[in-house]
Amino acid sequence: MYDIVVQNLTKDYGFNRGVFNISFHVSRGEIYGFLGPNGAGKSTTIRHLMGFSKPDSGKTQIFGLDTFQNYNKILHNVGYVPGEITLPVGLNGWEFIDMMKKIRKISNDERIKKLIELFELNPDGEIKRMSLGEKRKLAILSAFMHDPQVLILDEPTSGLDPIMQEVFIQLLRQEKAKGKTILLSSHVFSEVEAVCDRVSIIKNGKIVDEFPMSKLKHSEDKVYQVKLENIEEAIKLFKIMQKNSYIDDVKQDENKVYVFINDKYINNLVTDLSQFRVSDFIHEKVTLEEYFMQYYKDDIQFEGV
Repeated sequence: MYDIVVQNLTKDYGFNRGVFNISFHVSRGEIYGFLGPNGAGKSTTIRHLMGFSKPDSGKTQIFGLDTFQNYNKILHNVGYVPGEITLPVGLNGWEFIDMMKKIRKISNDERIKKLIELFELNPDGEIKRMSLGEKRKLAILSAFMHDPQVLILDEPTSGLDPIMQEVFIQLLRQEKAKGKTILLSSHVFSEVEAVCDRVSIIKNGKIVDEFPMSKLKHSEDKVYQVKLENIEEAIKLFKIMQKNSYIDDVKQDENKVYVFINDKYINNLVTDLSQFRVSDFIHEKVTLEEYFMQYYKDDIQFEGV
């Protein structure tokens, strides 16, 4: 059963901005990671899922209902943390919580108390004077307070310190264990690696890859660290690897060379290495960030100062 469905969604704002014919689904009890830099189309997709915007074509559904047409029917069982936190001015934290309780029709404060304690939130102060981290905690509290089945989280830990980020990860694990369905858009790769079952990467408004997190553990694409006896040998190997068509990428750090290669070419690599005095040869796990950057490395430009 799919709690969240995005099917052939297109929203064209012109000048190559928007999303273009993207599709994915999130099964009940699954945490789905949605990765991409600012402007890639993540927030546009999420706004459509929340029913805030009407697609040019395609559809977005939650619980099998069109989100734009059934906004009010759906959101009572959806928790949402927006990427940009905008909270009402003129209220303190407690007044905001009371307002959200009325909107959510919550009569039992037990879950709210637990969330306040969990995130060490002090709701006494005026919202406009709160730090970004405190405002983020209030937004998280608002999203989780009514115990929704579906959680849509757009950069939910932005502004939180590392300890609170870990607290949030533990909360997501607890929610997943309860069978909640979670869409997580995040810039924190370690966060996505820690909790997500599947991940998609969006670039220029199009999904360029979708994969289970287990793929990184068992991928045929590998990274090998080759340690040479001296820097001169490493430079020589680096230059040779740069010319070889079977190499996906290569990097050098002093007397170490890092070779990115598909497993089917491992014999080619071993043959080339036989010409060098190799002191160590180690297979390194590909991180989610390294995998992600394969899609964006050509977009990075740096000019020295």
